[in-house]
Amino acid sequence: MSTVVNNEIKLIIYGEPASKANTRKLVYVKGKMLFIKSKKALDYVKTFDKQCPPLKNLLTCDVRVEMKIYYKTRRPDLDESLILDCMQNKIYENDRQVKEKHIWHWIDKEEPRTHIRVTPLEICSLPSDF
Repeated sequence: MSTVVNNEIKLIIYGEPASKANTRKLVYVKGKMLFIKSKKALDYVKTFDKQCPPLKNLLTCDVRVEMKIYYKTRRPDLDESLILDCMQNKIYENDRQVKEKHIWHWIDKEEPRTHIRVTPLEICSLPSDF
């Protein structure tokens, strides 16, 4: 679910994100060591992509991002970095545009999800195609 209201983009993405620090696994391909995303991280990226179609006109200005991440348990580290990566080329051009973050860890055993609000920090035309 996503909306543009009062100069903000709001999203709710269902599913529990993987911690980016724990999303890489070491594999050997043709004798070379490579780090690839874990199955949990790859599954979350697919889930995110299904729930967040890209805007026709991405935000190009600096932004503030607020997230309430609802995990199933207290165990996962609070880590928004995979979500910020997922929003790249969907909401904004690059996650380097994120200049301010407010992130909260919540618990919902039945329905893990993330409430996201993206707000331009400067005059920036918001897309009307959300």
